[in-house]
Amino acid sequence: MASNNPNSPRQKMINLMYLVFIAMLALNVSSEVLDGFALVEDSLLRSVKVSSEHNDRIFGDLESSYKNNPEKTQVWYENAAQLKAKTDSLYNYTQTLKEKIVQQADGKDGNPEDLKHPDDLNAAYEVMFVKNKNEASRLKTEVDSYRQYVSSLVTNPSIKNIIESNLSTEPSEKAKKNKQTWEESMFWQMPLAAAVTLLTKLQNDIRYAEGEVLADLRKNIDIDDFRVNKIEAFVIPESQTVMRGTPYKADIVLSAQDSTQRPRIFVNGKQLAEEANGHYTAGTGATGSFQVNGHIEMPREDGSFSRHDFTSQYFVVEPSATVAPLLMNMLYAGIKNEIRIAVPGVASQNVTASISNGSLVHKGNDIWEATPNYGSDAIITVSARMAGGRVQEMAKNTFRVRQLPDPTAYINVTDPNGNEVRFKGGRPLSKAALANVNVLSAAIDDGILDIPFTVIRFELSTTDSMGLTIRESSDGARFSDRQKNMIRGLVRGKTVLIRGIVTRGPDGLERILNAPLEIIIN
Repeated sequence: MASNNPNSPRQKMINLMYLVFIAMLALNVSSEVLDGFALVEDSLLRSVKVSSEHNDRIFGDLESSYKNNPEKTQVWYENAAQLKAKTDSLYNYTQTLKEKIVQQADGKDGNPEDLKHPDDLNAAYEVMFVKNKNEASRLKTEVDSYRQYVSSLVTNPSIKNIIESNLSTEPSEKAKKNKQTWEESMFWQMPLAAAVTLLTKLQNDIRYAEGEVLADLRKNIDIDDFRVNKIEAFVIPESQTVMRGTPYKADIVLSAQDSTQRPRIFVNGKQLAEEANGHYTAGTGATGSFQVNGHIEMPREDGSFSRHDFTSQYFVVEPSATVAPLLMNMLYAGIKNEIRIAVPGVASQNVTASISNGSLVHKGNDIWEATPNYGSDAIITVSARMAGGRVQEMAKNTFRVRQLPDPTAYINVTDPNGNEVRFKGGRPLSKAALANVNVLSAAIDDGILDIPFTVIRFELSTTDSMGLTIRESSDGARFSDRQKNMIRGLVRGKTVLIRGIVTRGPDGLERILNAPLEIIIN
């Protein structure tokens, strides 16, 4: 009896034959699996055919739009044409690989749609890795390049994500576990039926991506179009009120407009030149109300024109401006007189003004400050920058310049409520209140103006017990020590006069006040 020693030659032969048998079982692909690939292949081929027909119709629409209106559709049509060329190139290259793999297994007459050896495990490997050594790598490069190009044309983020996922060349999770590249997972020891189906799926994904981009390009052609059921003509003037001598300007437009179709515009019986681009200009040599009547002729697809009438009017007025002092109808010399300068229909930033005597400063909006010099009238000239940049004189106003009136002297005292008030004399005042005053003030204070003056010097006088006048002078606005001592010696009922008051106003002039400040000690 033969020995079954595991190291005997016979046992080694049995073990080797067993391993070969196991390997053959592992490599054997069941007919049910191959039939499943065939069903998927048929479904994918139908999908590819439908997608191709759909894409051809969209491209035909783009091509037709380009022929009818090349100016409007040129950019989108050129993108579509480039996309179609790149898609067909990758699709046809993939089809060539399918045919080579099938012919490797079934001979030179092999047909990808009628496989003779669907279970062949070597054909895909031979074509993609062995014979040309770089077909698998080249296919991956072509797919990557196409994916990036198509993604750059898609504006919808969700569609872009689908395309990038379908055309991804990243290895699957299972392939990563097996340490396989995308190329190896597609074609390494892959049955012929599976390899052909995977390539057909790639072709289907390519046609899907092409269709989405073509649809997006066609949508972009109409993105600026408006669907309307009524078209009206309008006159849009720069202003309906214009100054005499300033041209009346307006745009004549349709409410729905296609920039690639030039309408014909007729105004008051005359056609506007095409280079005017709808801008209408009329002279304004006389004042009054004027009509703008006409119509627009819009070309139709059949070469005829649709007519749309319009009418409007504008008013021509004499140049005018408002120049008014905020306080009164004259200007005071040496101070800032606030005045309002405005031109109807003109923004304040387009209004300029000058003064013949002194200075004039724009403070913002319509408010200006005029500071005239004493001695002559002040003439304020107003100009405005009109539409088109032309500067026109609007008005001239002459103002009398008046010297500031004399101020009134006063002292600041505290009333019973604790408020500081101006005491201008003519009534009793306590000695304590007067003793707390350190400065004599003067101002024009008539309820309209409140202009402070500088006190240069003044004199304080009263009478003694013998009826003799006692006087004490100051060298400025502050009470001197001798004047303070005089106040402390006053008795009830005594009258104190502040007189000889010399002031200097904001106009720089010195003046002596005639009216003294009379204080009766209470």
